[in-house]
Amino acid sequence: MTRIRISLVDDHPVVLAGIRALLQAAPEVELVGEASTGATGLKIICECSPDIAVIDLSLPDMSGIELTRRAVKRCPEVKIIVLTVHEDRAYIHPVLEAGARGYLLKRSAADELLRAIRIVKQGDTYLDPAIAEKASTAAPDSGAVPGNDGGELSRREEDVLRLVAQGLSNKQIAGQLEVSIKSVETYKSRAAEKKGLRSRADIVRFGVQHGWLTAPN
Repeated sequence: MTRIRISLVDDHPVVLAGIRALLQAAPEVELVGEASTGATGLKIICECSPDIAVIDLSLPDMSGIELTRRAVKRCPEVKIIVLTVHEDRAYIHPVLEAGARGYLLKRSAADELLRAIRIVKQGDTYLDPAIAEKASTAAPDSGAVPGNDGGELSRREEDVLRLVAQGLSNKQIAGQLEVSIKSVETYKSRAAEKKGLRSRADIVRFGVQHGWLTAPN
């Protein structure tokens, strides 16, 4: 039996350990590389040439969307499954547009990851059942972004809003920007108020419109 070669990219040790254990228990799967950052993940994906790379949407140095886009461009033979806690439909279209072949929620991984891997290996697209019905309405302009403009964002407010759009948690943003979690919450609140953004989905759409979820090579 030819085994499916898998690489993992996730910066959460507990999640990574759980996924590793799940895959190592599957006889049809061979784990060929792990990484905890986007840059290292891209290197491993290109060097190991796995059949499938399972990557977290929220990484410390780049978004999973950007990593997907880069990996698909440099290693088009590798299929990408994005693993995430985010159920907001605003993420689905950017992920698929970047070239991912699967979108799986972390809460479903124990039951659905191997199924997702098999489906994607066969050349089909996998969407977590919990969000599949949202995909048809996940275009980047689905739902208008509120237009209230209370002024220009400060550099720090924009940095925080951009990282929120990319899927990072307040704790991850605080670590990356070297500020307190309370400061992150304050910057995010001020920025959202200035731009009339009422939810994370609004912030994601705002980020898509401003090109924050992709980056030039």
